[in-house]
Parts: sequence; structure tokens; C-alpha cells
Amino acid sequence: MQRHPARRTAPGHHRYRFGTARTIAVFALATLLLSLSACGGSPHAPTEKYYLVAANITNGYWQTAQAGFQSGAHLLGVPWEMVGPDTYDPKAEVETFRGIASKKPSGILVSVADPGVMKDAIDAAVAQGIPVITIDADAPTSKRLTFIGTNNYQAGSMGGRLLAERMQGKGSVVVFTMPGQANLEERLQGYKNVLSGHPQIKIDQIVDVKGDPRIAFDSASKMMESKSPPDAFVCLTSTPCSEVADVLDRKKITGKILIAMDTDPNTLNWIKKGSIAATIAQKPFTMASFGIAMLDTVHHYNLPSLDLNSMQDTRSPLPAFVDTGATLIDKSNVDAFLKAQPPAAGK
Repeated sequence: MQRHPARRTAPGHHRYRFGTARTIAVFALATLLLSLSACGGSPHAPTEKYYLVAANITNGYWQTAQAGFQSGAHLLGVPWEMVGPDTYDPKAEVETFRGIASKKPSGILVSVADPGVMKDAIDAAVAQGIPVITIDADAPTSKRLTFIGTNNYQAGSMGGRLLAERMQGKGSVVVFTMPGQANLEERLQGYKNVLSGHPQIKIDQIVDVKGDPRIAFDSASKMMESKSPPDAFVCLTSTPCSEVADVLDRKKITGKILIAMDTDPNTLNWIKKGSIAATIAQKPFTMASFGIAMLDTVHHYNLPSLDLNSMQDTRSPLPAFVDTGATLIDKSNVDAFLKAQPPAAGK
């Protein structure tokens, strides 16, 4: 969701981008605070509480983020709560955010389903002195302090290169996404820019799944019954590709290329079976655990003002963007990935 940095690193390379020595100090304070809390030296008041706001919080992706948020809160010794609608509902998410902001919490992490409807709510919270940090999906024109998440343009480019290779330079593609969500638009742009170098590969259709995997299943079923079914499917959110793989399996159709997003268990199973070529794994646990540490730092080590522009201000105490990294998972490394996950991992 971050605007594309001038210097790009190789796909999957994990790095943090900090603009100034003061930024490094903020990160050091966050680390120190976690260490002190873990040792029982917590400076926290009983009234402190941090919130994570997201849409569709029952989704496995957000269950993993919740585990990271809980882990960070436990180290800090502070109360926490994840809230939001149980289905993809940007307007309900905004209402939830406003309700939380009215409680004057110590800080809010939020994944922005729709930047257009969330911007004013974020700006109002910051104006009240509530630190707000976006994770996973950004509201770049709002007054949020910073964004923590995937470099989505690079993630899309990573998927685009693999797609072009697997399609051998030609064919038709269908994209499943949710138009208007900043992180997904950046992923799509990454794909488009790579595919612009392969003029015989065409994106024929973009399907809005509206956060409902059944739309992907029904759409793919109809497509495969048409006279000219697509050669490949790209999924910019976590669940559509496993639905498409299910359709292809039921219809005994092979030879289609599927590039997925995230590590939903069904997605990983279809990779093991060979139906999904690969998926791009994000780090929601890291986003949330690092996010609460940064919120806590801002809360305890007061900035001169929360009304800052971390993108343009060269003396900003906060980075404009913290890239938590992305990893390509395919049949060659899916077993190793699964083996490395802790038993309680949500996704």
C-alpha cells in the first residue's frame, strides 16, 4: 500500500526503511520497551488499551494478525482487543473504528478496507490525540502515522514474473480482487507492469469478489463452461484461488495456471496437489506485533505533534513505510513452510 520506493529490493527480501537517526531511535525505543515489559519493568498505566480494527476478522489471515497483536501486547503487559465485522464490510469497519476512537484508547492499528470512507475517521482520531497506524491495507492520504505491511507493488511484480514464465509468454488471464482497496490495486499494478512486457498475455477480466469466496467459485464455474475459458487465474486476496482450484478439480480440468495470495490452509493444500502453482505469503503476525510496539512507543514517548507527514517530512520521527516482506511459496517449499509454522498459527 506504500507508494513505490525509489530503490527496490529483490522479492522476498525483508527490510525496514527508516529515514533518519530519529526514526532508528523510535524503533530502538520500541524494542527496549518490549524488553522492559518482558522483564516485569512495565511503565504502563491501568487505563491503557490498544485496538486492532479490521474487516472480516474471522478470516484466517486476521486470526494470525490477532495472534501477533496478542503476542506483542503480552510482552508489553497491556490490554488489547481486535474488533471489526465478521464479513467484508468497509462501512461497518468505519463505524467500528469510530466507536473505538470514542473510547480514547492508547492507540489503534487499522487495516483499511476502503481508504475513501476511512480517511475522515482516521483524521478525526488523530486530531483527538489518538495514535493511528495502518497495517496490511493503507489509507495513504489520511493522517495515520505510518504504514506497516507488504510492499504490494513488489508482491504483484513477483507474481507477474512467475505468471509470465508459467504461461510461456501468451494466453488469457482472469484476476479476482476487490477494486478500490489500495493494497490490492498496487498488487494489480505490479502484475500489469510485468505483463506489459509480454503483449501476448492479456488480462481479459477483473472480478470483484466482494470478500465472498462463493463469487469466485460461481464465476470460475461459468468461465470454464464458456467457449474460450481463461488460461490462468490470479487471486489478489486470500481465498479465491482455492475456490477456483476446487472448480477445476470437480470438472477434471488441468493445465490452468493459478497464482494465489496468502497462506490459507486450502491454498497450501492445493499447492501440494499441484493445482495452484504458487502463492505469495505475507506476514500479518509481524505487522500486528510490530505495530503495537510502535503504537506503545508513540503513546509513551510523546511526539511534538501527531499531525505529521511521514512521507514528505525528511525529519519525521517515524518511517513512511515499514516493509514486513513477502515470500513465494510453491510445491518446492510448501512442506518446509508448513513444518516451520507453530501449531497455533492461524493461517
